[in-house]
Amino acid sequence: MSEEKKTGRKLTQARKEANARYNSKFVEVKVRMTPERRSVVQDHAASMGESATAFINRAIDETMTRDQEKKSNS
Repeated sequence: MSEEKKTGRKLTQARKEANARYNSKFVEVKVRMTPERRSVVQDHAASMGESATAFINRAIDETMTRDQEKKSNS
């Protein structure tokens, strides 16, 4: 969906360039899940006061830390 459709107004050239600079700092990773599971994830993230992306990144970080601790203790 384009930004114009989301906001109802056109983006300025400066805003488009700023968005492109910001987005260039990230990569996208696709995760496949059912719509129902996505809703559960989004609802849980919202209940924790975070976005689904923030929740997923936190879950990854916590799991990697836990896995490293297990590996160190083995």
